[in-house]
Amino acid sequence: MVDITHKSNTLRTAIAQAIVKVSSQETIDAIQNKTVPKGDVFAMSKAAGLLGVKKTPDLLPDCHPLPIEYTGIEYKIDGLEIKVLVTVKTIYKTGVEVEAMHGASVVALNMYDMLKPIDKGIELHHIKLLEKTGGKSSFKDKFRRDLSAVVIVCSDSISEGKKEDKAGKAIIAKLEECEVTIKDYIIIPDEKDIIQEKAKHYQANGADLIIYTGGTGLSQRDVTPEALKPLLDRTIPGIEEAIRKYGQDRMPYAMLSRSLAGTIKNTLVLALPGSTNGARESMDAIFPSLLHVFRILKGARHD
Repeated sequence: MVDITHKSNTLRTAIAQAIVKVSSQETIDAIQNKTVPKGDVFAMSKAAGLLGVKKTPDLLPDCHPLPIEYTGIEYKIDGLEIKVLVTVKTIYKTGVEVEAMHGASVVALNMYDMLKPIDKGIELHHIKLLEKTGGKSSFKDKFRRDLSAVVIVCSDSISEGKKEDKAGKAIIAKLEECEVTIKDYIIIPDEKDIIQEKAKHYQANGADLIIYTGGTGLSQRDVTPEALKPLLDRTIPGIEEAIRKYGQDRMPYAMLSRSLAGTIKNTLVLALPGSTNGARESMDAIFPSLLHVFRILKGARHD
């Protein structure tokens, strides 16, 4: 199965359809009048569809088990065609498209099974996904494409050549995945004055995003938050909370990180952990959704 542990829970919705075509009006009348010998076709098929949605991962080996938090099944009659609409919702890391399509298929198959004694000409058509929302693609097109970022690694040992930087490179990889241009990438020691000077310099030179990695822990040399806080016009606690929540779900020490987020005029400044996993998970927690902030900074509405 695909690894989805790096993803965050979001509200996911999928709507699928199936078309059941009967061969005579008498069949439609029997369904509506509930005179089909096997019973109430719509009610029993709805029950079958609910089971189908919930049993999807039991039948499809690569389908993740997930909490189904809503399933709605509707019927629309148009002449000799009955359109089955299945809506499925969850708050989870992956979508419910397959569950919705499987549910629609099972509803249609159950209708076929119940109706075949009275109608030998039933056909099933157009089982397909009509709509999906809630994944990364739902928000992707809303982001600006002309953003530039600076990545600054704060580390005494890396700046002295004693260690190799991996956290900064992990941040760059995520930025490039999100189509953000890398304006600069530098390594500096854990010195408060240097940290502040770099923030002022890159903000004045038009960087949209300045990301520091390192210096957010609790050792005596971890001074990145203290250096940046006096420079910020506003902090953004929600970003900080999202980073720590995401990290805490994956390891118990994330709560000790002092990650920081805020703005200097229209430049967004982030201070992320210096460990490779901490930096990577922090980026996964907030990107690409964080890029919406640049529309807001320019006066756009949240919608």
